[in-house]
Amino acid sequence: MADNIMSKAATMEIPINSNGDTGSLPEDDSLEQDLQQVMVSGPNLNETSIVSGGYGGPAGGIIPTSTIKGPAIHYNPEYLDRRRAPAPVQGGSLNHNNGSTEEVSRGVAVEKLDSVKKWGINTYKCTKQMFSEKFGRGSRTVDLELEAQIDVLRDTKSKYENILRLATALITHFQNMVQTQQALGDTFTDLSQKSPELQDEFGYNAETQKLLCKNGESLLGAINFFVSSVNTLVNKTMEDTLMTIKQYENARLEFDAYRSDLEELSLGPRDAAAMVRIEMAQHEYHLHREKYERLRSDVSIKMKFLEENKVKVMHKQLLLFHNAISAYFAGNQQQLEQTLIQFNVKLKPPGSDKPSWLEEQ
Repeated sequence: MADNIMSKAATMEIPINSNGDTGSLPEDDSLEQDLQQVMVSGPNLNETSIVSGGYGGPAGGIIPTSTIKGPAIHYNPEYLDRRRAPAPVQGGSLNHNNGSTEEVSRGVAVEKLDSVKKWGINTYKCTKQMFSEKFGRGSRTVDLELEAQIDVLRDTKSKYENILRLATALITHFQNMVQTQQALGDTFTDLSQKSPELQDEFGYNAETQKLLCKNGESLLGAINFFVSSVNTLVNKTMEDTLMTIKQYENARLEFDAYRSDLEELSLGPRDAAAMVRIEMAQHEYHLHREKYERLRSDVSIKMKFLEENKVKVMHKQLLLFHNAISAYFAGNQQQLEQTLIQFNVKLKPPGSDKPSWLEEQ
């Protein structure tokens, strides 16, 4: 009988009203009688207990369900159906965005891998070419005229750097002398006021030292201007040209490396795979030849402009240096001042090089 009841219950819906009572089933009255019989013969829910403690705990942990009162539980099939149903994905935008992000990341990784691979191959070829040239087994492309000009430029830069070192040392020594003359003039002035018997002697010596100090500051201004201009020529203009020369030399090494690689492949077999490698080597060879020729042209142009600029700058600075030194040691104050005006040399006011009292704090 129980099996008959369960089979019928599995194939039919039991409507439940708001009070929790079963409704009538007009389709089959016998099913209602069987269910009532099962519920009457089943256990009484008011006699069951809820165990709040662990398994096998004391009896004090048992709470009779008859003492628990709460609101009636209402069954809502539509609510349960909504909880079980998964949330729909609108338009599949999330999956589309994830796919796009993965494709972008994969593309960036492939580009980086290709870049590292090309760098490794290029480094290997250039290192091989460099050792071949050092040990005399490889040939190198040489532009004799340009190489001679580059050697002259490097030698000229080295000599101009020596001029800068010596001129800077001259400024340091001469500045110490001017400061000593300043202190000596102040001492002579003080003694002329405290020694009436030697007031005139101390007085004109003080005036002489102050005049020498003033002329010395003018000469220092001229030498500083000379050093600043030569420093710009050496460490900016010449250095920029030498950086281009360095790029040219690297391009020359790469060009010879790929040229040697193409020559080696041309001497080998001519099967299908070899022809593909030869074609790729020819492509790389033409690219590096264009780069080499472009940088060689850039170096030639920069060398030409550098030579013109060097002659123009040094002609002015050497004339300034000569006139200022000659006027100072000849004691021709007027000529020294005229030289500074002619070359637009502006002197710093006394004490401008010293830090302010705020900077000293």
